[in-house]
Order: sequence, then C-alpha cells, then structure tokens
Amino acid sequence: MINRVPITPELLRWARNRSGRDVVSLSKPFPKLEAWERGELQPTLKQLERYAKATRTPIGYFFLEKPPEEQVPIPDLRTMANEYYDRPSPDLLDTIYICQQRQEWYRDYSRSMGSEPLSFVGSIGLETDEVHAAADLRAMLHFNIEERRQIPTWTEALRHFISQADSIGVLVMVSGVVGNNNHRKLDPKEFRGFALADDFAPVVFINGADTKSAQMFTLAHELAHIWLGRSAVSDTQALSVPDHEVERWCNRVAAELLVPLSIIQEEFRAMEDLRLEQERLARHFKVSTLVILRRIYDAGGLTNDEFQSAYEDELERLLAMPKASGGSFYLTQPARVSRRFAQAIVISTLEGHTLYRDALRMLGFSKQATFRELGHSLEVL
Repeated sequence: MINRVPITPELLRWARNRSGRDVVSLSKPFPKLEAWERGELQPTLKQLERYAKATRTPIGYFFLEKPPEEQVPIPDLRTMANEYYDRPSPDLLDTIYICQQRQEWYRDYSRSMGSEPLSFVGSIGLETDEVHAAADLRAMLHFNIEERRQIPTWTEALRHFISQADSIGVLVMVSGVVGNNNHRKLDPKEFRGFALADDFAPVVFINGADTKSAQMFTLAHELAHIWLGRSAVSDTQALSVPDHEVERWCNRVAAELLVPLSIIQEEFRAMEDLRLEQERLARHFKVSTLVILRRIYDAGGLTNDEFQSAYEDELERLLAMPKASGGSFYLTQPARVSRRFAQAIVISTLEGHTLYRDALRMLGFSKQATFRELGHSLEVL
C-alpha cells in the first residue's frame, strides 16, 4: 500500500504560484500535479519533498491549514507594477534571510572584538539636503572625484567604491544568485538591492544580475539608506522618481555623490553630440552613461522628453552588450559575501570560535577544502 500525505490542494497551488512556475513547467517532473491540485489524488512523502524543492518551499508549510502570508522582513519600498512581483519571490526572501544571518554573526563578532558602534549609521535625516548629505558620505568614504578620474575603467571604479565602503565597516555583498546556487538566479526586475542598517554590521546587498552600470547607482543609493539608518529593499534606478520620500531622497543623494551637480554644470558641453558627450563624461566620473544622462537632465541640459528618449536608447544599448564571464570563484566569492565578512569568519573559524558547519552554511560551501582555498585567497591561511 502506498502511503500518501493529506495535503490541502490550496497549499500546492500556493507553492506553485509562489515559485513563479506554472502547471506546464512542473508537469514533467510531477505528471499527477493537476490531480493533486484538484484534490483527486495526494502525493507521497517523497513526491512532496521533491515538489517542495522544485518550488523552493519549506516543506513544513505544506502541513499548515492555509497558506502563510509571507512578507519581506524589512521595509519594502519597491514600486514594481508587474503583478508577479506583488508577492516576494522565494529567491528574494532567501537572499534577505541569508544576509540577516551573516549580519547577526558579524554583529556578535564585532562586539566580541571590542568594536565601537559606527558613527555614520543613522547620522543624518531626510531634512538634510542632498548636497550636504552627499558631502558627508564622500568625506567618510574618501570618495574623491579626481582620484576616480584616474582609474582606467568604471568597472574598476565600482570595485574601488565597494572597497571604500568595506574599509569603513559596511558589509557590501554582490551576487546574482541565491547563496552560491547558480540555478537560482536573482531577477533585477524584482529588486536591485537592499540595505540592512545596523550600528555594528551594516549590510548593503547589490543584485549582481543587474548591469554593472546599474550596480554603481544601487550601491550609492543603499549607502544613503545606511546613513539614514533605515533598512529597505529597493528597485530604484537613475531614471526613476520614486513615490516614497525615502527613496526619492536616497536617489538624489546617490546622484549627487557620484556626479556633483556643480561639476556637471561646468563640464557638460551642450553643443557636442550627446552620445559622445555622455561617454566622455562617463569616463571622466567613472560612472555609467545612464547616471550621466540623469545628471545632464538635472543640470538643465536636456528636456524631459529628450532625457526619456536618450535614457531608453542607452539602456537598450547596454543590455545588448555581451556580459563578461564570472572569473575565478575564489576572486568572486569575497564579493558575494563581503570581503570583510569572509575574512572575519575564516579567522574566527580557524581560531575555534565559530564551528566549521556554521561557517560553511553562511558561506554557502559544502566542503572544508573550499573553505581552505578561500582562506588562501584572502591571505589568512
């Protein structure tokens, strides 16, 4: 006799919808799915375990009386219009949970090392205008416009920007997948980044599946959240004028930090070809051409219609460009979890203060050999 699990059909449908998959895509591995959802047949425990994995649903949820109402665990300031993103995907939720676990560990680690609270977290408010707020961020980060001009590419400038944030205590994590699972790719249409404000362990997560040009603006935007002391998940970009006051403020600060309005007003040559001019200024400031277009518009160099048209054309051009390869795992892994966090947890584990199993879980590793190779790449072994 086959033992089947009495599961409410509503929960099976909920799990499928939650994962963003339809009956057709799941019918091959689960040919009886439609019968399950109609309540005509029930799955075995093994089938249910497989279905939970396929839909990225904690198996315990299937034994509830009704589907839970899942919510993003931090303020959700996204403004997506697509109905699919009205509910958070398992990928977004799991990414936030993973980052919260790392943050909690690092907070305890930082306190155990006798660290003092970071003075810049929550140091300014919405009443601060973007020029003064950006100046505060620039001073703390040692974000020098002329220095950035000397960096060969804006990709390297982004790497340097991340390093500047890391050096003052911000855990910057950049990944395009959930953990290290390359089968669970994050969708930039759902979110571009989020900030987890904390006095000892502020975290900024950047969706690495987004374009490199967008990542620069996302980092600046999320750092503004840290300075405000307000956690949030965002979908903002240089083009947008968000409805939420906090997002509008963070956008203005991010733009002013990357490209000060007073300088763009001096540098912009209105009589030159716009495409050539935006590329020249992008090389000058080491930011994306999209951010440059936004600042030219802010400086009065483009009408709203001209800006919208030029922005869409440039975005289409950037999206059509081939993506670079991911590079060495041991070079990209510190970026995924934050170099500061990676160094701390490797050292703590080697000193016997953190269990290997906990370190491997937070790093997304399954083998100690991988852990040791990471330690070598970080020069702590």
